Amino acid sequence: MTTNACIRWAERTAVLLVCVVLAGALCAQDTPAGGGSPAKPHNDNFVIGNDDVLAINVWKEPDISRSIPVRSDGKISLPLVGEVQAAGLTPLKLEKDIANKLKNYISEPEVTVMVQQVNSQKFNILGQVVRPGSYGIANSPTVLDAIALAGGFRDFAKKKNIYVLRQSASGESRLPFNYKDISQGKNMAQNIKLQPGDTIIVP
Repeated sequence: MTTNACIRWAERTAVLLVCVVLAGALCAQDTPAGGGSPAKPHNDNFVIGNDDVLAINVWKEPDISRSIPVRSDGKISLPLVGEVQAAGLTPLKLEKDIANKLKNYISEPEVTVMVQQVNSQKFNILGQVVRPGSYGIANSPTVLDAIALAGGFRDFAKKKNIYVLRQSASGESRLPFNYKDISQGKNMAQNIKLQPGDTIIVP
């Protein structure tokens, strides 16, 4: 074998070894210790509601896995599983319910439920705004964000007397919001983040 041939053979061998090492590293990242399905995220705080869109994945079962909205009766329908109550449950609880129903058909089913779109949690804005109504509460909007979503004020809005009605275990509270102050950079703490069920009144 000539010197040039030896060099070419060494280069090819080195490239092959690099590829093998990289492939092994990627497999180690994708497969958890002890084998089995990839680790899955759980959210045991959020409560699913009507109109939320769920991404349901059953490991190695693409015919069952899908993205599906929660119906107005609070249920979803899946192949093999049939109808399942989803509204009022956390994603983790729904995972367990679906897995239990699949055990009749699949050995040790691995189910992941993730919330793709939150459509059930809303706030209301009423009164002297261009588009009063209910709006989704995704992305943690503030009172100022809500006014913008509603198209801004009508001509005779009383911008100093806006307030937020908020329900809690102790009853209803009324949180003032003075737009004139906010627009001048004063009392910015009034520009609170909205919670599901909040109602903004623009007199």
